Amino acid sequence: MTHGRVIAALCLFACALTWPGRLGAQAIQRALYVSVVNEAGAPVPDLGPTDFIVREDNIAREVLSVRPADEPMQVALLVDTSQVARNDIMHMRDALPAFVTTLTNPNESGAKNQVAIIAFGERPTVFTEYTSNVAELKKGITRIWAQQGSGPYLLDAIFEVTQAFKKREATRPVIVAIVAEGGEMSYRQHDQVLDPLRASTAPLYALMLGSPSTSLSDEERSRSIVLDKGTIDTGGRRDQLLAPSALSDRLKQLANQLTHQYRVTYARPQSLIPPERVAVAAARPGLSARGTPVKEQGRP
Repeated sequence: MTHGRVIAALCLFACALTWPGRLGAQAIQRALYVSVVNEAGAPVPDLGPTDFIVREDNIAREVLSVRPADEPMQVALLVDTSQVARNDIMHMRDALPAFVTTLTNPNESGAKNQVAIIAFGERPTVFTEYTSNVAELKKGITRIWAQQGSGPYLLDAIFEVTQAFKKREATRPVIVAIVAEGGEMSYRQHDQVLDPLRASTAPLYALMLGSPSTSLSDEERSRSIVLDKGTIDTGGRRDQLLAPSALSDRLKQLANQLTHQYRVTYARPQSLIPPERVAVAAARPGLSARGTPVKEQGRP
């Protein structure tokens, strides 16, 4: 090969290294908010990168770093104030003060989470706007009463909350719903709720009070789909509490889990097509992990 051809070849090789098309092979960083609990449901401290397994569409990704999640949360607390919940109301009013107090305590970085109380007996109604003020939240809790002759509109409430998250540009949204079994009257169907819920990056935690409903109505079928798929797909959880007296302990457990999450950062190859599913698991036996994608800056 002549001297001129060698120089030309080297120039082409250098251009290939710097050509923007090669960026598709470079890794980018993504993150998850992850809860890790032991068999008793207690958060597990002091975990590192080797303690997590992250997969996108069943392809393992490299975990780069792990740290405590100290970004403030925006928690939408949905409470059932329909006539169906009339026997559960006092248990809610007794259990919620400790729950909101734990959530609004400053974390190690000094940040405070914000909580809103939203009732969904009849149309969804805000009892307390997002705040870290415990006194204001407790005042909202005193407004929780069953409305005579009203029905529950859970799916409408979830939808409206996701739209409010979007308008507020919530960076770490969470939905906690306390729901009495036995009815649903929302106008929206499951397919109108699931997509906005996933897009919001808010994990859905549903605490169902009473025995599972056996109704075959379209409204309750839609609610069941959202409660099943919505909790799993968002990294949340659905719990069935047969006795409302169990609500207090379950809320304490949930508050402890939410306030002791990790931020897990991992590497992903650049691609024009985003993954359909991201899953996280604990590497140690006896531990379980649930994760929610961190909202990317600049994206709705």
